Amino acid sequence: MADEQVDTVWLTQEAFDAATAELEHLKGAGRAAVTAKIARARDEGDLSENAGYHAARDEQGQQELRIRQLESMLRHAQVGEAPAGDADQVSPGCKVTIYYDDDPDDTDTFLLGSRELMALAGNTEVEVFSPQSPLGSAIIGKKIGETASYSAPNGKPIDVTILEVEPYVG
Repeated sequence: MADEQVDTVWLTQEAFDAATAELEHLKGAGRAAVTAKIARARDEGDLSENAGYHAARDEQGQQELRIRQLESMLRHAQVGEAPAGDADQVSPGCKVTIYYDDDPDDTDTFLLGSRELMALAGNTEVEVFSPQSPLGSAIIGKKIGETASYSAPNGKPIDVTILEVEPYVG
């Protein structure tokens, strides 16, 4: 993992605090609660046919995965605002409007950022594309009026043009 390219995760102070609080809960009270469920289920007898035991172990696995995700995100977090950069240039943390070149009436507006961060902030209404996604990586650094291309999952090339770029303010 040391050789893996890891991008900075831009977090507001509120999102950082929420992630930290969730991590502390999961590592403390959350782990204790799951451990207690496993112990209660173990006391019921035969583990091979004990659905409660298997459910508690699955819950434990999901919780440990979430702990690792939060630890990684917080380890690479930069708290504050994303660098302003050029006001009309696409960068993480921007709200971007594009149109598809094969149908200029078909536009999409989305945040170029992290779904995880939007969920932490309690906002699941905004469409989000990761900067590492095919579309996200194609438009990073592009300016209003520029065109970018990326490949759809079926391999078909898709061309888009940047219509608007603005900082996302929530």
